[in-house]
Amino acid sequence: MNIAAIPRSRPAPKARWFVPTGLILLSLVPILAGTFRLTQLAGGQVTPDNARFFDSPLPVLIHIPTVTLYLVLGAFQFVPPLRRGKRGRASWHKVAGRILAPTGLLAALSGLWMAVFYDLPPLDGPLLLVLRLVFGSAMVAFIILGFIAVRRRNYVRHSEWMFRAYAIGIAQGTIVVVTLPWIALVGPVTELSRALLIGASWVLSLAVTEYFIHRRARGPAPEGQTLRDGAAGPELPAIT
Repeated sequence: MNIAAIPRSRPAPKARWFVPTGLILLSLVPILAGTFRLTQLAGGQVTPDNARFFDSPLPVLIHIPTVTLYLVLGAFQFVPPLRRGKRGRASWHKVAGRILAPTGLLAALSGLWMAVFYDLPPLDGPLLLVLRLVFGSAMVAFIILGFIAVRRRNYVRHSEWMFRAYAIGIAQGTIVVVTLPWIALVGPVTELSRALLIGASWVLSLAVTEYFIHRRARGPAPEGQTLRDGAAGPELPAIT
């Protein structure tokens, strides 16, 4: 029997939506928090916690909408049927990517600006500031590397870099998954534990990403697909 001739099984239509649905649910955390901030700004409700946003509102007005668009629109890039365009037409993946790359850069750069120039709120210490600068800068670098890769038509490396960039962005939702068990078992967070928990959220999100990248690199190539660098592996969801 010719094993290569056996058609590859495809995920059930409903199963294809598990990943984007989960990502959108994680996205609700930063989206709701951002919506609350924008509502405060619109209503002029100045408090000690948000005074820094009123003093310099432009970065937060850029950050919240771009993060929202990046996380929600990016989640749909993980639906395989949307990644394939009809003949003569650009795929959803390509069209959305032209929006997501600059949107992701704006979200990351505005976040870095706020981390550096806004006064630190309660429980945000120097360690958390350093972590935000490290991971925010990494997100910018990953998006740029992904753009360079796609310009070179290296779609495998492109998908890997963009997957990593999205992992850093979606970690804002992972924070809740990591923090709630800590509060339930240990108690309220301190400046140190808050920094470590948020850092762990970024690390966890990237670790899951690297697992799927590694599994793709070791797996068999999809039917009719050859990776540009010669390595075999199934298609990896990407952002642009």
